[in-house]
Amino acid sequence: MSNEAGGLFLSFEGIDGSGKSTQARLLADRLRALGREVVLTREPGGSPGAEEIRRLVLTGDRQRWSAETEILLFTAARRDHLERTIRPALARGAVVITDRFADSTRLYQGTTRGDLRDVVDRLHALVIGVEPDLTVLIDMDPALALARSLRRLGGDTAEALPEDRFEAFGLGFQQRLRQGYLALAAQEPERIAVIDGGRPAGEIAQDVARVALSRLMPA
Repeated sequence: MSNEAGGLFLSFEGIDGSGKSTQARLLADRLRALGREVVLTREPGGSPGAEEIRRLVLTGDRQRWSAETEILLFTAARRDHLERTIRPALARGAVVITDRFADSTRLYQGTTRGDLRDVVDRLHALVIGVEPDLTVLIDMDPALALARSLRRLGGDTAEALPEDRFEAFGLGFQQRLRQGYLALAAQEPERIAVIDGGRPAGEIAQDVARVALSRLMPA
């Protein structure tokens, strides 16, 4: 989508507790300091309609939605996000940084909650039809990432907050997610940059900025 008036579309992906949200914010701050307009957003959410859907899918009993229903809800939220937030920002030349995009649905609903990856991909092609110019995958050991998530929540998996329900699926779930993300990165190396997330945040941010700036200011 980078051909839209000089805008650039970046997504951050990673397992829960990988630090991707922190890195998305740090990159936004750095690019703003360089004089770029940056729209920092998130999924599910990022627009009023999508935020309403977020509340539907991330609160309440986590078993109340089937994997198929979740895919439809997340796709609807993504379409509203694309129409209301992402495309208008890119059209005016802004850098859009989103904390999660379609890769999350491919992994969370399409792979780990049923053999539904083909459904996710077909819906994406039909309704969304775009990929980020760059996806930064913050890779981290699942055991360390899960421990970090639970410290943030202040308890164990039984005490997970409503919007952190995926942490409650446990270590095995996070391990499958990580392998899925790495497999996706191997399939799309031009789009997905894998960054080692098991280091101090400042070191990670330097690597993230280097990769992002190479897309913004190619040699």
